[in-house]
Amino acid sequence: MYQKIGASFIGAVAAVTLLGSAANAADWRGWNIHVDGYPNTVAMDKFAELLAEKTGGEITLQMFHGGTLGSQPDAIEQVRLGGLAIGNFNLGPIGPIAAEANVVSLPFIFKDVDHMFRVLNGDAGKMIADGMAAKGLVPLAWYDAGARSFYNGEKPINTPGDVAGMKVRVMNNDLYSGMISQLGGNPSPMAFAEVYQSLKTGVVDGAENNWPSYESTGHFEVAGYYSLSQHLIIPECVCINADAYNALSDEMKAAVTEAAQESAVLQRQLWAEREASSRAKVEAAGVVTNEIASKAPFQEAMAPVYEAYLAGNPDLRPLVEMIQATE
Repeated sequence: MYQKIGASFIGAVAAVTLLGSAANAADWRGWNIHVDGYPNTVAMDKFAELLAEKTGGEITLQMFHGGTLGSQPDAIEQVRLGGLAIGNFNLGPIGPIAAEANVVSLPFIFKDVDHMFRVLNGDAGKMIADGMAAKGLVPLAWYDAGARSFYNGEKPINTPGDVAGMKVRVMNNDLYSGMISQLGGNPSPMAFAEVYQSLKTGVVDGAENNWPSYESTGHFEVAGYYSLSQHLIIPECVCINADAYNALSDEMKAAVTEAAQESAVLQRQLWAEREASSRAKVEAAGVVTNEIASKAPFQEAMAPVYEAYLAGNPDLRPLVEMIQATE
């Protein structure tokens, strides 16, 4: 009990400190896990530049990149409590905090990346944003994190049957393990750092990720078939502490949001360029890539995953259905 009270008190003090800074044109601090030169890092530095420009210097932002202020889960809590003002987060680890954000982790819920952004810019996106805001995180803009697809060292994947019997590395999440199981494969949750050696030695047959991760980790060297299933399309956000945001004037809220959304335009452009260069690099190295003619059989195979998820989260059914109905 004492520890819980202490944590709450510290969080309250941090929030008051941050609010005072925001109201008096002081310095905000921001978190980002990515390294120098990465699309998100460049875009977050641009956000800081635009923020100072659009607020006439009344609000400044000092960015800390490469996860130097802690892990992503820790940073999410720091923004929620007010110890940090801003964070560039993936919605995956926000899902356990804000249930509405967890729907983006449902396999094949998005048709493609463009569909994801249409959803986020519509009523469903507002429901997700409202759910996050209620937990202390106000999303100012959405960043692209690409689409995760299957890769392995044996064959192209074109149908669910092609996954049957394969040992596939997944992130440690029941939704992702359930996806592989419903396709007839054997899910193998493991740390990302272990994947290369596991692919090389046959501990797993395949894995899944986006183009830049597949290329930059060297996974393409030991798993030369990349199939564009795009089964997980999980966006990232530029999020601000809710109390700090709500303390701003309408004019300042508009300036902060505008700066974040302009940075998102840059991030998406840089991400597209990085994806293209990563794909070109692995294909030049001999990787066999294939489009999947129809994702419908994969989506249909996910019915039990969705049923189990909605049984545990019945209030989210309208949100799931809204996403699925978005053209």
